[in-house]
Amino acid sequence: MKSIITFCVSIVLCAAACADTIVLKNGDRIQADFAQERNGRVEYTIGDNTLTIPKSIVVRIEKGPVVLPSPARAAGATEAPPAHEEMASSGDLAARVIRNGAVDTGALKMIESENNALQSASANSIAANFEEKRRNYSAAARYLQAALAFLPDHGVLLENYAAVLLQLGRADEALLRAQEATRASPQSADAFLLLGYAYYKNDHNREAIAALKKSLQLRPDDRARQLLDKVERESRTEADFRQQESSHFTLRYEGSQAADTLRAQVLEILEGDYRDLSNDLGITPRNIYVSLYTDQAFFDVTHAAAWTSALNDGKIRIPISGVKAVTQEMAQVLRHELTHSFVAQITHNRAPSWLNEGIAQLEQGMTTGAIGPRLAALYASGRQVPLNQLEGEFQGYSSAEASVAYAESLAAAEYIRATYGMSDLARLLQKLGEGQSVESALRSTIHAGYAELEAEMTNYLKKNYGT
Repeated sequence: MKSIITFCVSIVLCAAACADTIVLKNGDRIQADFAQERNGRVEYTIGDNTLTIPKSIVVRIEKGPVVLPSPARAAGATEAPPAHEEMASSGDLAARVIRNGAVDTGALKMIESENNALQSASANSIAANFEEKRRNYSAAARYLQAALAFLPDHGVLLENYAAVLLQLGRADEALLRAQEATRASPQSADAFLLLGYAYYKNDHNREAIAALKKSLQLRPDDRARQLLDKVERESRTEADFRQQESSHFTLRYEGSQAADTLRAQVLEILEGDYRDLSNDLGITPRNIYVSLYTDQAFFDVTHAAAWTSALNDGKIRIPISGVKAVTQEMAQVLRHELTHSFVAQITHNRAPSWLNEGIAQLEQGMTTGAIGPRLAALYASGRQVPLNQLEGEFQGYSSAEASVAYAESLAAAEYIRATYGMSDLARLLQKLGEGQSVESALRSTIHAGYAELEAEMTNYLKKNYGT
């Protein structure tokens, strides 16, 4: 659920913090974006202008507080419904399966050898739930598959398996399991919610709407209502859209708005980017959907922030009003948004936004060159927004806040690539996909947690851009 903006260098510092105040001995006060002592003078910036005054006439510099934007979900974001309830089982069985903070595979095999189908399925369900809570979805899927070998028509197991498959991005398999779940549990609102989401991820909006309405009939639920509203908005907007396919993409467009040349260029560029990203990140996503909209239709469907120039909420959405051929800027946007599809598959949608947006900006060819000096000053003063506060979505931010969020994200990803290589950025994503926390994934790849990373970034920016 990511987006890209072109941020303006002149607002990076003033967006990151309230204006510094320089208090003069004569009682006057100067409001500045940033102020610091340097070589016996006080240097300060206002917009693009840098000015200095003698330190002897200054009483003090009052630093403004950091603006810490609140994490927010992306507008119109759709997340896979979580796995729901466990099978009924005894505490004794759980104690046999989970020992010393891990699944005891030996005990699991012993339980299975006792030839009790219900007990064997329950034991594997316990193991799956344990791994699902750790966000190790691949392991959870294996245990649920094993459980279903013992009880193939069990509604709860089918629901949980469909939910985990959705987390893994295996939407076509999830659809089959969700269909089985609704047949096994025809009065389960959760089963129909999963079915609706699975239909949506497989680009069957009409069927998704019917399933979500059935879920709401069985039980009112905010998640189902929000997803239904989104699918209905998209369906209304794209009702008359045409479709064109390439090896890895399905392109949807309004005939009168998307010229033949533009569509051909979009698919050609995306296929080239797909090859490059596969080499960089080591995966090959399937079934990537791309929609081209008028500007108004784009915002009607996505409800995105006004500063958004494109969006990837599981599908790549690009506004193209008035565009007849792909420009360099549009090509960069396409690559940026496609990167999010790769990151989502590797991490199962677990990448913090600063890392997701940082890698996407790197892939589109951006560097910190233009904003480096301001970033260096921001980090040197300790007034940057901490990266651990940039894990949530950026869509709820103002344009100024988003500018800083994207700038810091780019700096972090650029530093990691420059110091450790693209391979470690890819490994960092893989660790997140395996269920590790951000802090743990950082330490197991670049051997530094958040605190060390930000200290190293400060030194990196100072070395490259400091004065």
